[in-house]
Amino acid sequence: MADRVTVIGWDGSPLTRAATAALSAATLVAGAAHHLALPEVPEDAERIRLGSVDLAARRIAGHRGSAVVLADGDPGFFGVVRTLRAPEHGLEVEVVPAVSSVATAFARAGMPWDDAEIVVAHPRTLRRAVNVIRAHHKVAVLTSPGAGPAELALLLEGVHRTFVICEELGTVRERVTVLTSDKTADHTWRDPNVVIVVGSGPEATANGAWIAGRRPANPEGVRGWALPASSYGPAREGAVEGGEGESPGLRAAQLARLGPRTGDLVWDIGCGSGALAVEAARFGAAVLAVDSDPDACARTAAAARTFQVAVQVVRGTAPHVLESLPEPDVVRIGGGGVRVATAVADRRPERIVTHASNRDEAEALGAALAENGYTVECALLQSVELDTAAWAERERSVVFLLSAVRSDLAP
Repeated sequence: MADRVTVIGWDGSPLTRAATAALSAATLVAGAAHHLALPEVPEDAERIRLGSVDLAARRIAGHRGSAVVLADGDPGFFGVVRTLRAPEHGLEVEVVPAVSSVATAFARAGMPWDDAEIVVAHPRTLRRAVNVIRAHHKVAVLTSPGAGPAELALLLEGVHRTFVICEELGTVRERVTVLTSDKTADHTWRDPNVVIVVGSGPEATANGAWIAGRRPANPEGVRGWALPASSYGPAREGAVEGGEGESPGLRAAQLARLGPRTGDLVWDIGCGSGALAVEAARFGAAVLAVDSDPDACARTAAAARTFQVAVQVVRGTAPHVLESLPEPDVVRIGGGGVRVATAVADRRPERIVTHASNRDEAEALGAALAENGYTVECALLQSVELDTAAWAERERSVVFLLSAVRSDLAP
C-alpha cells in the first residue's frame, strides 16, 4: 500500500502550500489531463490518467511511495474521496480541498445556494435528476457525458425553467451562459459543466433558514399529513366535501402504499381538489396532476401555490391524455375504471393505487392490473367520524383500496 495518499482539489487558482508540498514529494500522480499538465507535478513521478477511479485506486494501493490524486473542486463532495476510502480499497487519505464547482457556479451566477438541491446526472440517473428539477425551485446538476444541459432540457419538455450553464470552471475556457430550457437543447456544451436550474415557485427567504436544501413551507398554522380536504381550498359547487375519493383516511393509505420520494414522478389521475398531488409534492416528488374538469385543475394549481410546491397540472381525459406524459414511477388513479387502469399498467410504473366503491368494481380493477403484470392487494377501509360533543356518528366512509406492485418488484 502507498505510504501516503493525498487528494488535492483544484479550482483553477494557485495551489496551496500544503498541496505543493504533497505534489513535490509524490512518486505517483493521478488526475485528468489538465491536472497532469500542471507545472507542480514532478517530471519523474508515475502518472495515471484518471478515468475509472476504481482502477486508479487499485494501482495506488499497490504502489510503494507517496501518491497524489488531483480532482476538480472539493474532492470530498460527490468526488473521489468516497471511492478511495471504500472498504475494498482500504486507502486512508489526506484531503487538501478547493472550492467546489457547485459553490463556484453559484458565485458566478451571483446567487445564494443554501436552498438548492444538488444532484449528479449520469445517463442511468438522468430521469431522476430531471424529476428533482421538476419538483424544486433551485437545483444544481453535476453533469456527465450523455447527461448534460441539452439532455436535461429535452426531458423537461413542456416545463419552463431557466438554465445557468457553467462550462470548464476555473480554466481559461470558462464560460457562463443563461438560457431558457426551450433554447438549451439547441446548443453543444463543453465538459465538464455545472448546470443551475431555476424555476417552479418563489425563492426561499433567509428568515428562519436553518437547514440546507429547499423545504416547502406550510401555510401558517398547518402541520401534518392527510389533512382535511378543506385545507386545500373550498369544494366546487355541488361537490360533497371529503367525498369517497377525497377522504383523508383513503389519501393517507394511498400515499403510504405509493411511497413518493425525491427523484420520483407521480401521476395523480383525477386529481380533484389536488390534495393528494400536493401531499406527494410535499414529500419531494415531482407530480403531474391530471383532470378533465377545468375547475379541478384550477383548484389543484391554487392548492400547490398555497403550499408552495411544484405541481404540473394537465387538463385532459384519461386514458388518451396519458400517452404524451413522461414515464411515471408511481400512479394514483382517482377514477376512470378498467380502461384507465390498463393504460397506466402499460406504462409500467413501480406502484399503482386506486379505489372502488363496491366489490364488483374492485374485482374488475384488480383483475385488469393482475393481467398486466402486477401483484394486487385489496383492503376494505372503513372510517367513522365522531362528533365529540355528543360522541355520536357524524360521517361514515367505506371504500375498497387496491394497491398494485409491478410483479418483478413484488416481495
